[in-house]
Amino acid sequence: MKTGLGAAMMAAVCMVPAAASAEISQTPISGTRLDVTARGDVLRVPDIAVISAGVTTTAADAASAMRDNAGRMSRVLAALKKAGVADKDITTSSINLSPQYRYVENQPPVIVGYQASNQVTVRFRDIARSGAILDVLVKEGSNQISGPMLTIDKPEAAQDEARTAAIKAARARASLYASALGMKVVRIVSISESEGYSGGPVPVMAMRSMDSAAKTEIMPGEQAISVNVSVVFELQ
Repeated sequence: MKTGLGAAMMAAVCMVPAAASAEISQTPISGTRLDVTARGDVLRVPDIAVISAGVTTTAADAASAMRDNAGRMSRVLAALKKAGVADKDITTSSINLSPQYRYVENQPPVIVGYQASNQVTVRFRDIARSGAILDVLVKEGSNQISGPMLTIDKPEAAQDEARTAAIKAARARASLYASALGMKVVRIVSISESEGYSGGPVPVMAMRSMDSAAKTEIMPGEQAISVNVSVVFELQ
């Protein structure tokens, strides 16, 4: 029976890019080898929103462009702190100053002014309030906003749930193969793991009407946290 089976059988599912990995292996097998790949998923609502916000200004000379930019950015930062965003959740990501040119055919370019920009990365730990904070940023002078990128602050417990689900799925699949072949699962020979976010609904920034004023609303949806396991079983 063992000779007729050939060297290996495999049941596979789609894999996601690995964020971390682990591996457990044992001694070589004396029975028939069965390779099974399975995935465990759990869903969680993101609890962190990350956006890029900043100010871009232009002026006739470089000093004026930087001065105007600094003044507007000071108001933006003050608004973030007043809204309850902690200093540790605000990170300067870039400051740029560049000349602006006028181009005329068959003539060298002429500098007509300067553009200054200052960008910060902001983490919102209360996603429900992030839409209102975005509105405040725009009101205070931010004219460059991108995001949000939604994520889970502490995914460890969800990852453990996904690991358990993945192992259960692998065991069930191995038992199914063994039963169909008139054999039994003797032991697990090796386990390798990869984990990561498998994605989910894209967060939506929406405008809704309330008291005759449009307000930004962010709907986080859910994200799947996945763990993939490749398990080698011995059948006899």
